[in-house]
Amino acid sequence: MNKLKSGLIASIAIFATVPVASAQDDLIDYLVTECEGDIETYCSQVTPGNGRLLHCMAAHEDKISGQCSYALYTAASLLEQLTAAIIYVAQECRTDIEAHCADVAIGENRVLSCLAENDAELTESCKTALANTVGE
Repeated sequence: MNKLKSGLIASIAIFATVPVASAQDDLIDYLVTECEGDIETYCSQVTPGNGRLLHCMAAHEDKISGQCSYALYTAASLLEQLTAAIIYVAQECRTDIEAHCADVAIGENRVLSCLAENDAELTESCKTALANTVGE
């Protein structure tokens, strides 16, 4: 793996510590499944949590299997897409969030739930962004 992939591993580690919806859990489960042999070989003594396994994998990046390397790349790509979608919705819904959801704590889909509750008052650009990203 090269420096780019190391950066991707670090990015995944950052996202893996943020408590979000089950999609993240699915992504982590996918990584653990695809990298199970590598984790057992190189990181079996590492206590999972706070990105420690991913940091261990980064420390052994020159030895991990192609299957695991591909899974890490796939996960990083999916996280990049998720980040772009979040930025897009945040930009398109900024005034709606400020007007209707300013007092809502961020996380656990609370802002999306607030926007859904205020659907009738949302701007068209926000409605479009939500429809394009979360299928609302």
